[in-house]
Amino acid sequence: MGTAQLHPTMSPHIPVLLNQILASAKPISGVWIDGTFGAGGYSRAILDAGADTLYAIDRDPEVFTRSEKWIKDYHGRLKLIQGTFGELDTHVKNEGANLIDGVVLDIGVSSMQLDQADRGFSFMKDGPLDMRMGQSGMSAADIVNSVEEGILANLIYLYGEERASRRIARNIVKSRENSKFETTFQLVKVIEASLPRPKPNQTHPATRTFQALRIAVNDELGQLVSGLKAAENILSEGGLLAVVTFHSLEDRIVKRFIQSRSGNNPKGNRYQPEQTDDIATFERIGRKAILASEEEIRSNPRARSAKLRLARRLNTMSGEFSAFDIGLPKFNLEQLVL
Repeated sequence: MGTAQLHPTMSPHIPVLLNQILASAKPISGVWIDGTFGAGGYSRAILDAGADTLYAIDRDPEVFTRSEKWIKDYHGRLKLIQGTFGELDTHVKNEGANLIDGVVLDIGVSSMQLDQADRGFSFMKDGPLDMRMGQSGMSAADIVNSVEEGILANLIYLYGEERASRRIARNIVKSRENSKFETTFQLVKVIEASLPRPKPNQTHPATRTFQALRIAVNDELGQLVSGLKAAENILSEGGLLAVVTFHSLEDRIVKRFIQSRSGNNPKGNRYQPEQTDDIATFERIGRKAILASEEEIRSNPRARSAKLRLARRLNTMSGEFSAFDIGLPKFNLEQLVL
């Protein structure tokens, strides 16, 4: 990709693969959406690179409080919207924007949220077992304290890709009979007792279970599917879709969406019939995901697992697609309603 220097930002939370997005979008102009505002790194870089207006969406009200010190520097060009990026098309249409020149999505939990022990996202910090990005609705504690064992095991397996999901779920249910889960470290202790001691350089035993709970609490994969569809609805001809993901479940959905919507579905076989799609709505940019350079990984370790996929909107009508065909796990979140 391009050789632009890392865009300066006052935030210590560095946006991943930013240079590659900016290089793919040159020249940047018009109206853009940052569907996962966070610390504002992508938003500020896109505005500084030439966008006329940018709509920044986030479900976490805290992120907008943090931006108050610098948002005035953009003289009304940066417009903040509290909400989910799964409805990004509706949000910006309500603001009077009908066609968008670019959509950027950085999927998953932000480093800011991980750093806050009281948000309950991190298994490395003790705090309330919460994990709610929007700070409302069902928490992770609600799930582990109330959901029946079989459903909990399926959740951990499908959203966390955890092979020991049944053992972990069984031990969680057994433990909650004595006392309810209230903190992250209570859950970490049960998970660690359910798995062999990790070898050097292996991931922490709680990584996959915490991922699964966070995804379920925030319906992250459902939001991703909805956000991709919303981007297709709102992007103008030639508009850029840029999505950064951090684990295989997210990347699989983005990869299959772009394949499907650009007419690049894999050939069918006896296990998977060949799909017949409507006219392509996107042009895929590059055959493979874009990865961070070793230089970027050294300066920002979060970039190590990041993958960027890009596509450009064609002048065709939006169509329908199945969320399950593009990789959404078949797990009914309504089972978690307490």
